[in-house]
Amino acid sequence: MTRYLFLYVLLLVSTACFSQEESGMLLADNTIQIESTDAINDMYNFKFDRAENYFLQLRNQYPEHPMPYFLMGLSNFWKMVPYINTDDFRNTYEKEFLTYIDLAIDKGEAMFSKNDRNVEAAFFLCAAYGFKGRYFADNKDYIKAAFQGKSALKYLSYTKGKSDLSPEFLFGESIFNYYAEYIKEEYPLLKPIISMFPKGSKSLGIAQLTECANSAFYTRIEAQYYLMTIYNNEENNSRAAYPIAKKLNSTYPDNPYFQRVYARLAWELGYYADCEKICYEINYKVNIGMPGYEENTGRYASYFLGRILYEKGDSEKSKFYLLKTIAFADSANMNKLGYSLSAYYYLGLIENKLQNYSEAERFFLEVVKFGEDKSDNSASYHYSLAACRLGILYEMLHFNDRAERYYKRALQRVKKLDENNYSVTIREVTQNSNQGLERLNKIKK
Repeated sequence: MTRYLFLYVLLLVSTACFSQEESGMLLADNTIQIESTDAINDMYNFKFDRAENYFLQLRNQYPEHPMPYFLMGLSNFWKMVPYINTDDFRNTYEKEFLTYIDLAIDKGEAMFSKNDRNVEAAFFLCAAYGFKGRYFADNKDYIKAAFQGKSALKYLSYTKGKSDLSPEFLFGESIFNYYAEYIKEEYPLLKPIISMFPKGSKSLGIAQLTECANSAFYTRIEAQYYLMTIYNNEENNSRAAYPIAKKLNSTYPDNPYFQRVYARLAWELGYYADCEKICYEINYKVNIGMPGYEENTGRYASYFLGRILYEKGDSEKSKFYLLKTIAFADSANMNKLGYSLSAYYYLGLIENKLQNYSEAERFFLEVVKFGEDKSDNSASYHYSLAACRLGILYEMLHFNDRAERYYKRALQRVKKLDENNYSVTIREVTQNSNQGLERLNKIKK
């Protein structure tokens, strides 16, 4: 969550500058605002060529201004967004992102050295340093992130409080108000960093962010994105996040990240018709190689389709998409993640139902192999289920020593699960494994 501190610095300054009516500021130029909005919408919809064509035209028109370089950096950052939670986050766009952000810093510092009252220069310096900080924090390079955040704070004092309150201005405040308190509660080791800021309020932050999402102009989409993120990740309120995700997907139908989140929320809430429709669409876009539709996005969509088709009783189609899930997981080194483990498990169930016992065994063993991490709830959940299934399978095939071994493994691992969240699984695995061991003991006697 450290990245949100840097994001707060970035957004608080940007909204203040947008609200100002200072002559000579590019940010206050109505024509540039309209044209930039169109280009930024293209960027959110992953039409980067169109967006960057305008940003580069702006650079040719204002070669000494930081704005076009910052926008180019922002565009390259969004190219990386689908990869943030994967090992490929540092990919071919990192160099361009950092190059353009550093150019924005150079141009901003040149402007600021000529006039230390230039709030537009201060804005871009704070924004660029803040954005670099966010990038390094996303990569878990917190030392670099801290230095960038410190540089951003230097310029915050030059821009803070330069405009009256408005929905735009409230965006930065809302991010800060929520995460300042959230981080204190969830990450006590980060309190020394938070102590540099005033006291926040989660409820006020959500209220302000909701107002921005409904009323703001420049920050509306970012407000919707972060409101969706807070409800989904921090507040565990998928039902509140779902309509926001649905709207973002509808507005930007070629944004793989928005589509992926929408599909996942639809799946979690049981809106299977919506989920199935969007997942077929995602699979098509992955197949034709549309920008940002990479392995992780394909893994999500294929898994959801595989599970939906499994519940419909269509084993062949279900197997097809679950195998695609595994193929995506293999190519992106994501075999240990929850949906990947679940895909192996359901493939095992399908093969077991078809009496292809050697194949069923193979898939269940893959769950056990990739689910070794005892500190991960999802891994323990799938491991205990698969181990129990292996016990049942081996007992049926009269491989009693193996059956006993896996029943015991299932019992050991299911103890790792949280009773509040996994009570049904704990009861099922415990009962089936103990009954299996009792039957095996009778045979021994």
